[in-house]
Formats: sequence, C-alpha cells, structure tokens
Amino acid sequence: MTRTAIWQTIKRSLTTDIAEGRFSTGDRLPTEAQLAGRFGVNRHTVRRALATMAEEGLVHPRRGSGVFVAATPTDYAIGRRVRFHQNIAASGRTPAKRVLSITTQAAGASEAEALRLDPGAAVHVYDGLSLADGQPVAVFQSIFPAERLPGLPEALERIASVTEALAACGVPDYTRVSTRITAKEANATQALHLQIAEGAPILRTVSVNADPDGVPVEFGRTWFAGDRVTLTVGDE
Repeated sequence: MTRTAIWQTIKRSLTTDIAEGRFSTGDRLPTEAQLAGRFGVNRHTVRRALATMAEEGLVHPRRGSGVFVAATPTDYAIGRRVRFHQNIAASGRTPAKRVLSITTQAAGASEAEALRLDPGAAVHVYDGLSLADGQPVAVFQSIFPAERLPGLPEALERIASVTEALAACGVPDYTRVSTRITAKEANATQALHLQIAEGAPILRTVSVNADPDGVPVEFGRTWFAGDRVTLTVGDE
C-alpha cells in the first residue's frame, strides 16, 4: 500500500482549515513550532507543507512575521479618474479609510512645485490608511493648497473620502494629471501600518490631480502593499 507523506497530510489539513473559514484571508497561521506540536512532527516536515502551499498561492511568508493566508490581489486602476472607494468596491471588496493625521504646514519644494504654489505656501497634509475588507492595503499622504481649500481639514475629519471632501469645499470634479510608480521596500512605519515585515516589497505612486480648469488640487504619495494590490494602467 502507498502511504501519504506526512507533509501532504499537514498541507491537506491546513488547506481544509482555510477552506472552512478557520483561517481567513490575511490571518497569520500558527508558528512552525505550534504546527509541529499539533501534528506531532518536526519543523522541517511542517516547513515543507507550508512551502508547497506558498508555491500554490494559498499562503505567503513574510520575513520576520510568519506565514499568512494569501488574498487574491485587488486590481487598482490608475487612469484619468482614480477613485479609491470605486476601485475597491469594483473588485467586490468593502473600502474604508482611516485618518492618521491632518495638519496644516508649509509646503516642501516638490509639493509647492506640483501644486504650483509659492515656496513655503501653506498646505493641508492628510495622512491615512486605506483598507479593503478591513485589511490595510495602502498608506497614503495627500497634500492640498490651504488658501484655496480652507475648510478641507474639517471636511476630511467628517467625511474621510477625498472626493467627497473636495466636493464639499467647491471642487466637484478632478482628474489625474500624472502618476509615477516605483518599487520600494517598506520602512518600519509603513510596515507597522500595513501589517507587513520591514523591507517587504511595496509599490509607491506619486501623483497630481487637477480640477476641470487644469489647476492642481492634490499632490499625493501612496505606498501599496505589494502582495495585496495589482496596479492597472488605463485611460479611464
């Protein structure tokens, strides 16, 4: 009789746990030591089972953090109209934003240039966290001209959605003027917010949005968790 390898039995058991909802998308699996104790095997056997599951896309290891149940990356469209809530909802997931801080300060050189402001002009800086189904997918920083949008901080505290807050402040529509995408590694703060390991791959976008007259109203930087979002580029 042919006996099933123990690592295959462990893989099948863990796969069943995921399929039946005992572990959800984004959950961390028990440690190798805990799984070894559960199945009465050595850690090498557990490691082989987890490696095979990772090859099949069921889980993904994060350096220094453990092994997590994998999620299918969410498509995120980058085009003339980039709207976070619409993009996430279109993928069948529930969008949300969490405010980290909203401050008013002097613009840096790159911010002033992007927004066509005088050096040192006042800007509103909105730092936040974007979530899909409660899981963090991006850390962002949006910068706005303070003189033109004096009531924006209060609107953002109340609404959180940039699109709705801008509309409440007299900017009913805006489109993307430019986007630059760069691969990066997560620093300690980004890793903490995104619940990933420091040094894990992330995608950074740097963008400018303008009103219908072509006047910039937002300069943004966003850092996406590399394994949770697939950036797609189009005209819309």
